[in-house]
Order: sequence, then C-alpha cells, then structure tokens
Amino acid sequence: MAVHIILPQFTTLENSVHVIRTMVLWAVLISVGAQIVSYFGSGYLLKETVAVTGQRLPLIWGVIITLAASSIALIAGGMVGNAAAVYKWMQKMGIRKEGAGMAGTLPSFYNNAILFILSIFGMIHLLIVHQLSTLQLITFIAILLVMGLFAGLFIGGYGHRQKFISIAIGSASHLAKLSHRPYTPNTTEEAVSKMFDSAYLLRSGGWRGPAVGAVINTGFDMMTLYFLFVATGHSVSPGVLLTGYGLPLLFGKMAFLIPGGVGIVEGTMAALYSGLGVQSSIMVVVILVYRMFSFWLPTLIGFPLAAYLQHSKNNFN
Repeated sequence: MAVHIILPQFTTLENSVHVIRTMVLWAVLISVGAQIVSYFGSGYLLKETVAVTGQRLPLIWGVIITLAASSIALIAGGMVGNAAAVYKWMQKMGIRKEGAGMAGTLPSFYNNAILFILSIFGMIHLLIVHQLSTLQLITFIAILLVMGLFAGLFIGGYGHRQKFISIAIGSASHLAKLSHRPYTPNTTEEAVSKMFDSAYLLRSGGWRGPAVGAVINTGFDMMTLYFLFVATGHSVSPGVLLTGYGLPLLFGKMAFLIPGGVGIVEGTMAALYSGLGVQSSIMVVVILVYRMFSFWLPTLIGFPLAAYLQHSKNNFN
C-alpha cells in the first residue's frame, strides 16, 4: 500500500516542499513536545505495571526501557522480542519475575485496547461518511474475532484455572511435537499461572495506574499528529483525526510479520485521509513527519539505549 499510495504522491513533490517551508514552527514544536510526553506516558505505564506487584521502577528508566525494547522489536521478533527484552532488562535491574513478566506483556495489551476503542469510533465515522471499504470492514471484523477469541478463552479459563492449564500444556506439547522441538510442561504451567496471578492483581485495583499511562501515551501521540495538521494550515476535525489514526495503527500492530507496521501504517493513513478529503501534498508531509517523530527517531535513539542496558548493572531494589 505504501508503494502504490504514498510514492505516487511524490509527483506533487514541489507542492509538498512548499507545505514544509510554510509549516508553522510553534505547532511543530508543540507536536515534538507532545511526542516526548507520549513516551513519558509509556514509561509511566511500565512504572505503574511494575508497581502493581509492589516493586519500584523510576519513571525515566521506564522511558529508556520502552525506547530500547521498541528498537529491539524492529529487528528481532516484533511484539515477542519486545516482551523478551523488557523481561530480561527488568530482571537485570532487580525486578522480580512477576513484575518483569507483567511489564513485558501488559503495556501492549493496554495500548492495543485503546487503539481498538479508537478504531471503533473510526469505523463508525467511515460508515457515516460512506467511506468504509469492504477490505477495511473484513480486516476489522477479523481483528475483532481474534481479540474476542483470546478474551473469551482467558475469561473462561480464569474460573477453571487447572483445566485451562491442562489444555494449554496439551496444545503446547502438540505444537512442540509438530516442530520437533523439546518441550517442558513446567514452562507453560508457570507462564499461565503468572498470567492469572497478574489478572488477579489488576482486578484488585491495580489496573488504574497502567490505564492512565496508556491514555497519556496514546492521547499525546494523537496530539502529535493533530498539531502537524495545524502546522500545515489544515486543521482536521476530531472525527477525521480519529479515523486516520486508530485504524492504521491497529492494523500495523496486527501485522506481526512487519515490525513497526512499516508501510501498513503509512499506506492505510494515506488511503483514509485521502478518502476523507485531505489534500495530497499536505497528507504526505503530515504522515511522513508524524512517523519520523513517533517511530523512526525514537527507534534510532533506542538502539544505543539498548546497548547501554545490555551492559548496565543497575539494581533498584
């Protein structure tokens, strides 16, 4: 989609360059500030997730680990690589297993849940303005079914823990046999038990802090995009902003084989904003600058931070 939608827009390169030259500086600076606050929201999300287990992680280290893990995810395993990196660094810093495990998995859950809610509003807006394509509808329904299936299995298994663990062990054992790999049932049992223990802690009121962090992260990231539109002199309505923001990022998250949703996010944003009447030269500038602020620059910053964490011996407990 990026090749067929974004690249042809560079035929209007002269207009896009004019847009860049006339961008309002104060709005660009606010956009940069919003993105910085967004990453502090991610750090707060990580900090509060660890706090659920009664442990302490300084906010700045939450930001550093988030940036570093996102960079690792780009080149090694996507969401799985991100979770593994966070878990490893947390333990290295003295965070116990239950806190490290939650920190590796829960932030993605919270962020994806918010994107899913925003995507629902985006779908409703597309229906109202008659811009919802069949492909978008099918993709969204597929994502809804997958997320619903996982949620249903988890909710059903919460009240029947031992049965759920037995099913999980059986499924993992079968997959191991198919792939001709050795399998240890204790690993699966421990992972599922930790998952249910985490759910219990969250039900006891521990969900509020991480939820605030996720809202700050997503809200200020969306503000980054909004003020870039303002900087180009093309302020968009909340409905248009939500539609072009939530759906592309959710699709990018679900594209497990493409780290960072590269191409998927840009292409889907371009298709949606173009259909909603945003001028091509403005759309190209806003999307590419937004992705530079929210994805590429943090990723480049994250690599040296990851190298530092690999050799760091900090312990906060």
